[in-house]
Formats: sequence, C-alpha cells, structure tokens
Amino acid sequence: MPVLPASLVGSYPQPEWLIDRARLAGRFPPRVRAEELWRIEPGLLAQAQDDATELAIRAQERAGLDILTDGEIRRESYSNHFATVLEGVDPDNPGTALDRSGHPNPVPRIVGEIRRPHPVQVRDLRFLRAHTERPVKMTVPGPFTMSQQAQNDHYPDLESAAMDYAAAVNAEIRDLFAAGADVVQIDEPYLQARPDAARGYGLAALGAALDGLTGTTAVHLCFGYAAIIHERPEGYSFLPELAGCPVRQVSIETAQSGLDLGVLADLADKTVILGVIDLSTPEVEPAGVVADRVRRAYPYLPPERLVIAPDCGMKYLPREAAEGKMRAMAGAAALLRAEREEE
Repeated sequence: MPVLPASLVGSYPQPEWLIDRARLAGRFPPRVRAEELWRIEPGLLAQAQDDATELAIRAQERAGLDILTDGEIRRESYSNHFATVLEGVDPDNPGTALDRSGHPNPVPRIVGEIRRPHPVQVRDLRFLRAHTERPVKMTVPGPFTMSQQAQNDHYPDLESAAMDYAAAVNAEIRDLFAAGADVVQIDEPYLQARPDAARGYGLAALGAALDGLTGTTAVHLCFGYAAIIHERPEGYSFLPELAGCPVRQVSIETAQSGLDLGVLADLADKTVILGVIDLSTPEVEPAGVVADRVRRAYPYLPPERLVIAPDCGMKYLPREAAEGKMRAMAGAAALLRAEREEE
C-alpha cells in the first residue's frame, strides 16, 4: 500500500439507466425499501446491478484510486440495504422517525428482537474482490445510526435496540473479513447528528460492533450528504470520544466545512480518512488544491496515517464530476508522494 492512499468513502454515482436519479435526488436517503427508484425490472435487476458495479470498479481503477469500494451500487441508500433485512424489523409497515434535519421520515418499525438472519453483503464483497487486484473496502451501517433510523415498538429503550443492532453488525463484519475484505467501514453519521445520545450509548454500541475484530476497521462520521444538507457546522460535535474506541481508522470531512484540523490531535493514535473533496459542487478541484487540503493535516498526523478521500459518499454527484474528482484525489496523492521523495 503506498503512503497517502486514495479511496472513496463508500458510494459512487449510480448510472441513470439503473436508477431514477431525479427521484433519488429529491428525497432523503430512504430508510425503508424504495424499489420504485430502480429502472430495471426485478428479474434483471441483480444482473444490471452487477454490470453497474463493475463500471464503478473500473472507473476507480482508471482514476488511480488505491483502495476500492463497490460504489454501493446495489443500495437505495447507505443504510436500508442492510437494515431492512434484519429479523425483528418490519420495513413494510413503516413507522416514523425524525431525520437529522428534524423532518419526519418513514422508517422500519422494530417489532421483535433484532437478529441478522444471514450474511447480507458477503456476495457483494466477493464480487468486488473478484473484479480487482487492489485492496478493497466494504461499508456497513452503524448500530447507533440504525437505531436512530427506526421506530422502536419492541425494546424498553433505544439503547437496548442499538446493542442488538451492534451484534448484527459485528457478525456481518466478521463474515466480510473472512470473505476477503481489507477494510470494513462502519457508517455512523448520527454520532455527529445526535451527540448526547451518542455519548449516552452510541459509543458503547460502536464498541460492541467492533468487539473481537482483528481486521482493519474504520468509522465514518459526516455532516450529511452535501446535496441534501447544505449548511455545514464549524466543527464536529462528537469526535474526540473516538480516541478510546477500538477502531483503527476514522473518516471525517474537512473540505466543504473548512474544518479546523486541530481536532486531529485528539485522534493521534488513529489513521484518519481525510475528506478533502467538496461534494457541494460538481466543479472539479485541481490536484494542487486537494494536495493543499491534505497538507493542512501534516502538523497533526504524519502522511503515513492519512488516507485521501472525499468528504462523504459521491452518490449524488454527476458521474463525470465524480470521475474528475477521483482523478484529482489520485493526482494530489502523486504530488504529495513526489514531495516526500525529494525530501
């Protein structure tokens, strides 16, 4: 693995022929199933998703990324692909929960004990692993976030639900590592969105999801998709708390927010997946601009502890913009590596 590897956070734009991108862009990421988004008939959908996933893999390779994802091409959202197949959850008769902007959304109802009936993303991981020789990463929604994206009609409190979500996530990650994942990332945007509850039980749930794992794990915190959540806070409301968490990598966004990178001092023993691509605009940043954003982290972490990434998932970007921004990431990595060789 080269120093300063470049990687997506998770998602890549799905093709227009696969999913109705206008309908996708006009709503928050669905918490329940949203089959109406797919343009392909059910009998051919899995094959079409495989084809689109291979396109995403090739695009990442052409751009020069070092760690590849499957682009989350088969998912309607980052979380519902996993959350809606768990036992104890009723996605067909949804309840309601507030999203991170305070609006009510249809969500799965928790009606029994949450259990993972079978591996959910192992087949996706094996497809990715079979179609590239580069290191690969898979993403799984986090237990705290899933507990916040559900209506609890079973457990005495959301903390109890989060801990059973954590057991399901832990089992899934074990299977992903056994199937060949190099990195598994837990997406936990609601740790940032709801910091009080996160401190109350979210951190414990994340720790339970990571319990006993020996592979390279990451956790992603963000301010929400830039295409939907337009305003960025000046800093993270929940980040130093991860210093004692047994996760190896922490993914944060810094480009659009202009985050004060002094927060990295709290994560001195972690590798940081550094978001340096602004997803609020399709304009492609020059590689030099991206490199400058990476250099901002140098006073706090050595290059060996940094991964170059976008702020968040690229799901809502136009495809040509995503391709250009990936090339800018790889170009920035090349510039920074050349600087190190000259030192």
